[in-house]
Amino acid sequence: MKKILSIILALVLGLTAFAQGGVQIEGEVVYKGDDVVFRKIDNHTWIGTGKLVANESLYLVEGNDRAILIDVGMKIADLDKIVASITSKPVKLVATHVHPDHTGSAINYFPELWISPGDTINIPSMMADYKGELRFLKDGEILELGDRQIEVIFTPGHTPGSVTFVDAKLGYGFSGDSFGSGNLLLGVDFSTLIASCEKMDMVIRKYNIKQLYPGHFMGLNPETPQRIIDMITLSKDVMSGKVKGESNPRGMMGLDLIVTDYGVRINYNEQKIK
Repeated sequence: MKKILSIILALVLGLTAFAQGGVQIEGEVVYKGDDVVFRKIDNHTWIGTGKLVANESLYLVEGNDRAILIDVGMKIADLDKIVASITSKPVKLVATHVHPDHTGSAINYFPELWISPGDTINIPSMMADYKGELRFLKDGEILELGDRQIEVIFTPGHTPGSVTFVDAKLGYGFSGDSFGSGNLLLGVDFSTLIASCEKMDMVIRKYNIKQLYPGHFMGLNPETPQRIIDMITLSKDVMSGKVKGESNPRGMMGLDLIVTDYGVRINYNEQKIK
């Protein structure tokens, strides 16, 4: 439980700067409740904004035949009913990663949850109470929604099993906390992060992706092609010793160093420099 609280607190503190600048999420409101507000991104895509952990974001992505729900926030009562009020299509629940602000209590409204196998390490401490069936995504697989395809891309960074979901046709995707929403808590080493960023950069170039909607969207902090490049540059600077992180002895998750440059902020420790 202490580990869970530490992660949540770190996210809240790290994203405070964005919140202080004002949340500016555009789009028609299609549902507003005590726990979440859903806004339209386009005619078949919606963003849900939770209210507990730095705008924890969930995304409802609809095709002609079926839909996927990406993440469930921290604690959203009757989320299955809320989603059903927005789309009449059958919904498959997938997660960007196993942290409680993304796979919170509302996962139990759904009979199946699909994640990357890389995040099974976090299940005992962060998702032990899930009552449904746990299923595993495959890197590169296509989620066929009927006239809409969503590609699954494994992008370990924040966690070993972080996933990004990409709509190549529409030119955007959903990255959870893979690239930090502007404030990355690095749960892997820098070499792995660089590999994920380089992989994502290739996908961005291949499909002309304009932006990735992050796991804590404030309206002003989409993951852009330039941000991915800048994260590679900053990570290499740290690994080479060109830049040194500032000490943060109160850092969460044991991440006691912070480096900020190119508009990117990474929380890490010495063990991550490899």
